[in-house]
Amino acid sequence: MRAPEMLRWLAAATALVVLLAAAPAAGFYLPGVVPTDFSKGDSLPVKVNKLTSVKTQLPYAYYSLPFCKPETIVDSAENLGEVLRGDRIENSPYVFQMREPKMCQVVCKLPVGEKEAKELKEKIEDEYRVNMILDNLPLVVPVIKQDKNIAYQGGYHIGVKGQYTGSKEEKYFIHNHLSFLVKYHKDDDSELSRIVGFEVNPYSIKHQLDDKWDGVNTRLSTCDPHANKLVTSSDSPQEVEAGKEIIFTYDVRFEESDIKWASRWDTYLLMTDDQIHWFSIVNSLMIVLFLSVLGFLSPSNRGGLMTAMLLVWVLMGLLAGYASSRLYKMFKGSEWKKITMRTAFFFPGIAFVIFFILNALIWGEKSSGAVPFTTMFALVLLWFGISVPLVFVGSYLGFKKPALEPPVKTNKIPRQIPEQAWYMNPIFTILIGGILPFGAVFIELFFILTSIWLHQFYYIFGFLFLVFVILIITCAEITIVLCYFQLCSEDYMWWWRSYLTSGSSALYLFLYAAFYFFTKLQITKLVSGILYFGYMLLASLAFFVLTGTIGFCACFWFTRLIYSSVKID
Repeated sequence: MRAPEMLRWLAAATALVVLLAAAPAAGFYLPGVVPTDFSKGDSLPVKVNKLTSVKTQLPYAYYSLPFCKPETIVDSAENLGEVLRGDRIENSPYVFQMREPKMCQVVCKLPVGEKEAKELKEKIEDEYRVNMILDNLPLVVPVIKQDKNIAYQGGYHIGVKGQYTGSKEEKYFIHNHLSFLVKYHKDDDSELSRIVGFEVNPYSIKHQLDDKWDGVNTRLSTCDPHANKLVTSSDSPQEVEAGKEIIFTYDVRFEESDIKWASRWDTYLLMTDDQIHWFSIVNSLMIVLFLSVLGFLSPSNRGGLMTAMLLVWVLMGLLAGYASSRLYKMFKGSEWKKITMRTAFFFPGIAFVIFFILNALIWGEKSSGAVPFTTMFALVLLWFGISVPLVFVGSYLGFKKPALEPPVKTNKIPRQIPEQAWYMNPIFTILIGGILPFGAVFIELFFILTSIWLHQFYYIFGFLFLVFVILIITCAEITIVLCYFQLCSEDYMWWWRSYLTSGSSALYLFLYAAFYFFTKLQITKLVSGILYFGYMLLASLAFFVLTGTIGFCACFWFTRLIYSSVKID
């Protein structure tokens, strides 16, 4: 089989793999989830997810703290992206019945020892939030803002820190009573309903027994299950004290809503006014529709985007090997194995070392965000078992192609480069060249960092694609302009400078990440700070490779174009 035919065959096979990975699509809703209809009285199991904090960026499993547990803890099946995100989705003792409200339901009573009290206080101090899921909808807390509008925050705080009246000593209080609200949309033609909202208001109540303890049937003097009255406040909060017991309770009520099931994610995608872009209409771009058909960008498909990115990285090994071998052969290189090994291991190796070190730090903190050994083995298997072989296949195909020839003959003896003007100094032009590409993305970069480090949803992928196109154009233009000035100054050493010119935008990205860290985040732990800068260093390196490649390819095309137009006798 000839090289071009083999390349076309591999491209077709790659397309087939992507199509087979596509999630079933439904025209009225982003795919990845099929609507579930519930009849009155149907069971609604609530699932719990990781505990998260914007102050530490270290997720923990829900049952790492003394919370009520079901008889058997069952882990939900998770994709690779969910595991890498630190998600730990498990069942919970909270089980509702559709459209059947309950008041003051006792869940359990737990003793609090010295260790448990210390852990609870630490998590309350670090402002950890509990994340729950019902019918694939995350739990939110409604917050009334100063303008009387309602905003929503993901998850509820484990507890609060405050003082008793007349005391200056700060105490820790746990939210042991949850008042749930399940919103549903009822079908006009049947009694079936679909869940369109899942909210909670947490309270801290120091429950008092009305009689002796009788499990979930215990009567409490602090709230009456037969009073048909919701708990809206508490004069006596539940303090976290070693040697004491905490009684956990909850209310659940149901409210019919006009929101249709296909629009139920609107609440989560517009969680704060700061994230509303006037240009969000660009979401209708074809890139969103295409990727949504694959289910990669649906917010209900947790971890789908990260899984898709890993899949693309693995498959792009073919193009990486092909491109590197074509360039290497143009430079009359003959050691194809060496260049192939560098392509397969240099950047992925750096990324893996950084990732491994950061993962070891997370393991040391006993966080659920640590990637398990089995998942780490799966990543290594994807790298060595699929990506590396594809790099070798691409390199083989590239070396089978004829070498790229320069448009004009070149001198074998390099001539002396004349003295350059101060503004053509390599360091100066490289630093100047990175400003414009960074300027094209830094506004959107704010929203991306906010979604990652402040645990908010990012869904302006249409605009992100537009920004990416602008980034490509900007990198190409600034590199071509500076490359032209360099050639006009009779400096022919443009190869690496073209790469570094646009690639220097990664330096500004990292500096902006540092600025964001000190001005927007409230990270207090050293390990959390190391994690932040470690991941941002990794992102900056990837951005450097991306923008540098764009700049070099643009300059390479430009020089071949202008010299092919020049007639030399």
